Amino acid sequence: MLRLNVLLLLASVICALGVVTSQHKARKLFQALEAEQDRAKQLEVEFGQLQLELSTWATPPRIEKIARDKLKMRTPEAAKVIASGAVGGSAE
Repeated sequence: MLRLNVLLLLASVICALGVVTSQHKARKLFQALEAEQDRAKQLEVEFGQLQLELSTWATPPRIEKIARDKLKMRTPEAAKVIASGAVGGSAE
């Protein structure tokens, strides 16, 4: 009878340690999950900011200003512009 009680006590202690260990691991994993979700939210905000910045950099007035200032480009004179009458069609 004493052996059975000791064996059952040992089994209960091992099960209790297993429960404590698994709960600890679950809490650690949950904390890691929350940290990664926070990081994902931060990355979404940063991505939105970068998209806004990209749209600002690619505006036609900015591109035209850079073309004029840095590349020394200019609009051609009207007399030098050749335009065809039909786009994609046959010429008369």
